[in-house]
Amino acid sequence: MLEIGEGLNESEYFEIFSAEQALKDDDLSYDEIVAGIVDGGGDGGVDSAYVFINDRIYNEDIDISSLKRNTTLRFVLIQSKTTSGFSEESMNKLIASANDLFDLNKEISQLTSVYNRELLQTVERFRSIYLALASKFPTISFEYFSAAKSTNVHPNVERKVADLKSAIERLFNPVVFNFKFLNTSALLASARRAPATTSTLRLAETPISTGQEGFVCLVAIKDFLPFITDEDGHIRAHLFEGNVRDYQGQTEVNKEIRNSLETAAAEDFWWLNNGVSIICTNASLSGKTLTIEDAEIVNGLQTSREIYHTLHGKDLSSEARNIMLRILKPQTAESRDRIIKATNSQTPIPAASLRATDKIHRDIEEYLYSKGYFYDRRKNYYKNIGKPIKKIVSIPFVAQSVMACALSDPANARARPSSLIKNNDTYVKVFSPSYPLDIFWKCPVIVQAVETELKRSDIPEHRSHSNNLRFYVATLWTLRACGVPKPTINQVAAVDLTQLTSTSIISAINDTFAAYIELGATDQVAKGTALGPKLRDEHKQSFIAAQAAKKERNI
Repeated sequence: MLEIGEGLNESEYFEIFSAEQALKDDDLSYDEIVAGIVDGGGDGGVDSAYVFINDRIYNEDIDISSLKRNTTLRFVLIQSKTTSGFSEESMNKLIASANDLFDLNKEISQLTSVYNRELLQTVERFRSIYLALASKFPTISFEYFSAAKSTNVHPNVERKVADLKSAIERLFNPVVFNFKFLNTSALLASARRAPATTSTLRLAETPISTGQEGFVCLVAIKDFLPFITDEDGHIRAHLFEGNVRDYQGQTEVNKEIRNSLETAAAEDFWWLNNGVSIICTNASLSGKTLTIEDAEIVNGLQTSREIYHTLHGKDLSSEARNIMLRILKPQTAESRDRIIKATNSQTPIPAASLRATDKIHRDIEEYLYSKGYFYDRRKNYYKNIGKPIKKIVSIPFVAQSVMACALSDPANARARPSSLIKNNDTYVKVFSPSYPLDIFWKCPVIVQAVETELKRSDIPEHRSHSNNLRFYVATLWTLRACGVPKPTINQVAAVDLTQLTSTSIISAINDTFAAYIELGATDQVAKGTALGPKLRDEHKQSFIAAQAAKKERNI
């Protein structure tokens, strides 16, 4: 654990650790966990907060208007205390903040003097999604976790859970409410339990096997449903990380799948459906039971989701239909990627959706490894083998860092993290094979250093606006480090990282913050088109003035 928490203090590590355990089966990356941390002054007793839509962590690129009925909206709030016990005071804070934050009659603007910016942004996100979906009657759930270094919970503290539940149920109806205390025993038990990697499937018939590490088989739908859900009835999101598309909602194809599930027909379901493709690290057959390690559903997410939405929670004792599965054990990473591409080529998919398998990402992974960093090309691979949190960098983060530092475009880095990969034209600009590999190392290092200075700044506004400022500060720092108005890719790649000092970063923070304040200091400013050009223009003017002064001195 010491290696994993390298560079973090005790409180920072415990927040990440407890959130990781609370959300164990959601299999979030460290980037996603850290993004949900909202602690500090005015946190209302909440240290981390996460919004899930259909059991997927919310991101800014999700089109809420495309969501249909049967949507699940889950808000997870985590309290993480390094103190030796659970307290009534901490519970009272959660009750008070729930009465404020989730009362839709109270405007967010009325709460800014009480709660911090990060918490209010997450709550506002939840509110806006809920209101947008209200007419479609989504399933709403609140999950609270309280983690502390304690062995037991005092009855007076436990009694407060009922008060918190009453507060939530007064504000939302119907609603699912869950609360769990994570004491030292629960935390350690969770830490020792990896997200389920070994699963069993009971087969309807003896499978076909060519002896080349693969099986084709029929599985009863009522046996497939437990395979894709966890013990709490949630979809096992990590199963679908290898699928190039997320759930597409009420498309015509999905409507047809659902209709075939809801309608009794002479044909078995597998006659009407292409089935599901699963890759794994190992698979063994015993009788009619298949044991699978590290399963990934790389094709068939839509079918799986429709089965879940249509049949979850229903009596399946008389359900006799089957689904066809292909279970494949690729021998190399290259083979795995070819399988993913091939099994997803039946319907049109933007080329950028498959980019994680491109050679450039393998090259980046190998190069960053040589520099002591771990490129999360295969989500959570390095997290699962215990590499340091601060040394793991995700594909979206690298894309944002390159966009900000190498391409001097912090607005797009801040506003559209996922579309940097999805949009083919943008993707080609960010992940060009012609770039020196140093670009993909130095840019993330610069942004990480900027983040560190923002979070430990003595100025509260710098800390509370860090998410909006970080890419702009990184852009300005890089421009100054290159010493030219508009640096080339090669000039950025050649930047000397010994210049990446607290003094130089703080100078860039101060100047960026001043421009940000001048334009209004809002999320719209950070995602807009004015702040980036303003910083670039001010840098250019400073460069011209410095050149003129230098010339005058030499006369």
